[in-house]
Amino acid sequence: MKQKTIAIIGGGPAGLSAAEVLSASGHAVSVYDAMPTFARKFLLAGKSGLNITHSEDYERFATRFGKANPQLRAALDAFTPADIRAWAADLGTETFVGSSGRVFPKVMKASPLLRAWLAQLEFRGVKFCTRHRWVGLAQGGHLFETPEGRMTIACDATLLALGGASYPRLGSDAGWVPLLSERGIEVAPFQPANCGFDVAWSELFRDRFAGEPLKSVTVTSRAGTLPGEFVISRHGIEGSLIYAHSAALRNDLLRHGEAMLTVDLAPGRSLERLSRDLARHDAKTSFSNRLRKSAGIDGVKAALLRELTLESDRHDPHRLAAAIKSLPIPLLRPRPIAEAISSAGGIAFSAIDETYMLKHLPGIFAAGEMLDWEAPTGGYLLSACFATGRAAARGIENWLSRR
Repeated sequence: MKQKTIAIIGGGPAGLSAAEVLSASGHAVSVYDAMPTFARKFLLAGKSGLNITHSEDYERFATRFGKANPQLRAALDAFTPADIRAWAADLGTETFVGSSGRVFPKVMKASPLLRAWLAQLEFRGVKFCTRHRWVGLAQGGHLFETPEGRMTIACDATLLALGGASYPRLGSDAGWVPLLSERGIEVAPFQPANCGFDVAWSELFRDRFAGEPLKSVTVTSRAGTLPGEFVISRHGIEGSLIYAHSAALRNDLLRHGEAMLTVDLAPGRSLERLSRDLARHDAKTSFSNRLRKSAGIDGVKAALLRELTLESDRHDPHRLAAAIKSLPIPLLRPRPIAEAISSAGGIAFSAIDETYMLKHLPGIFAAGEMLDWEAPTGGYLLSACFATGRAAARGIENWLSRR
């Protein structure tokens, strides 16, 4: 194929993945980003070890993307978690599987992998343009705000990989939404995903226990029942166990105006045993002593029971046992999207074809978190960004080959 000029707008994992595929085919690829450096959210994720993908059975892995499972399947099949690990190894980053099944670089950093990736792309001739903010389509190309002023850039094909709406300070500010909406592109409203929730804590509880983890609990919502731990925050609750339930809880709040997260504070003890052990203590025994001696509960768990139960329930061994096994935490709202790890919403899959091209804008493709999908934490987010970036790149090649 004759060399074509391709503009990739957005220098995160999806955009860089597409640049890798397209530059390998010999095209003239330029990557534009509004920020001073590339893949800033990728680097932030790397501060906690860079959970790059997940090692679970692939058939289970491919079901982690909610309503977008069917639309993402072909892209995921073409770049599986095993492929991601092999790709990282080719760039000099060996990976390992953690106890949870999550996959991390052995160096537990993102920066070495990103440096090697950018160096490879530069060697292939990819041109990198920082501080280039896309401000829409113009006659003959794309319009950018740059340190030198506005400029129009023409190309043969374009990939938009501008991210979602979480972490706007790192560049994913959803500023592109009105620019595409005015062109007739359907965009589902952005919502926080993998987020914490507000709870109306008392001042006493908040001041004493904000930052404390609740360990060895199970949590239930419409998403199911999962074990783990979460953290009491000044605003409410947060942590990986909460993020696993966040989509179900957010949707309950949206549809019904309320949501409850149910916590089992003693998953190793049955309701019957707790009732029996609590009933052994007379009324003169303090609440804290009864919990500690009968159920092994103290600290933040005991305080949470005091915070969320009636005094009459605390004096009744059967009702107290029921609260220990199934304590509802009423949620007010998700935390703001700017705090969320990721976002739900984006370009509707009905607005793109099977090659990731926008139906109303021939020659312009989209990938990554711009699209309307979400996934839990655990390596799924990055995996889908890698996969959709590559799938869109193949779509660009196919489209160019027909012209």
